Amino acid sequence: MKKRYGVLLIGCGHIGYQHIEGIYDKENVTVVAVIDASEERAKEYAERFGAQHYGTDYRPYLDDPAVDIVIIATYTNTHFPLTKECLEHHKNVICEKPIATNLEDAKEYVRLVKNSDCKVTVSYVLRYNSSYRKIKQLIDAGEIGELRMIRMSQSHKAGGDREHSWKRFVRLMEDCSPLVDCGVHYADVVQWFSGSPIRAVSGISAKLDDDSPIDNYQLMNMETENGCRACYEVGWSKNILTDSSKDFIGTKGHITLTMAANRNDKVSDRDLICVYHGDGRPDRVIEFESVYKDMSAQFDNLVRMIETGSEGVVPIDAVYSAFRTVITAEQAIKDGTKLDPTQF
Repeated sequence: MKKRYGVLLIGCGHIGYQHIEGIYDKENVTVVAVIDASEERAKEYAERFGAQHYGTDYRPYLDDPAVDIVIIATYTNTHFPLTKECLEHHKNVICEKPIATNLEDAKEYVRLVKNSDCKVTVSYVLRYNSSYRKIKQLIDAGEIGELRMIRMSQSHKAGGDREHSWKRFVRLMEDCSPLVDCGVHYADVVQWFSGSPIRAVSGISAKLDDDSPIDNYQLMNMETENGCRACYEVGWSKNILTDSSKDFIGTKGHITLTMAANRNDKVSDRDLICVYHGDGRPDRVIEFESVYKDMSAQFDNLVRMIETGSEGVVPIDAVYSAFRTVITAEQAIKDGTKLDPTQF
């Protein structure tokens, strides 16, 4: 019989919903409590996901033996202190990215995780995404030769309820830039796919909206130790095209990824992986079923870590390396220079 794990969710917002929706009905999960600054919203989540309790204060639940795992789905400036508090109370953690707002706290985050008897995984969700894992396999198998260039964009235009969407972006930017918030995923992808550390970063930025608190468009250039180059473009704006382009270029061809939600043909609800060869081999089109943010797989990974003592899908050193990369890139953009992240 599987052990049931008691879960505490802190943060009933956009990402908190995705976390709890992905696991609440698993046979080894009991949702002990959902917590949010808004009691009304916490109550809605409790009713929707069958939580035993709800409220605005998470602290009593850190002493509750029924809680085994805490999901931290709050704003960036709380990730480090909340994880520290959870580990002090011997709770396992799933924490949203990024792990901190500065390198000093990020280094301490890693130290705490390594010295704890509990397990922590950080939500680098692309590591669990089946399409990204398939592309990694294709690259490793030499499908496009030696990987030389990666081009990625993840820009979002404030849409739907534009005022609400823009307010959400502004609040996020009070803690960190789009480059730090989203870029950790893609700095990790570069090192994961290339199998090599990033040794140089540079870039540009711009303020696209007068009421943005910071530059809300950034482009980061990356160079790995083994010679792969990469660029990552990100923006949160009322004045930008929503774009999610992904292109992986090698010496014998390239691979493009189009997520199901971004397919213009609308003929399938699957991701589209296209493999183009430059050496005469026939091209390939792969329709691949994937969950963009597979919170269920992430939860299963943490359970394996707890039960086997394994490091897990996303090693904490990889989490820190990607964070260090984007923080260094911000400094390089500010200084108008090129910097080596490994020196920080």
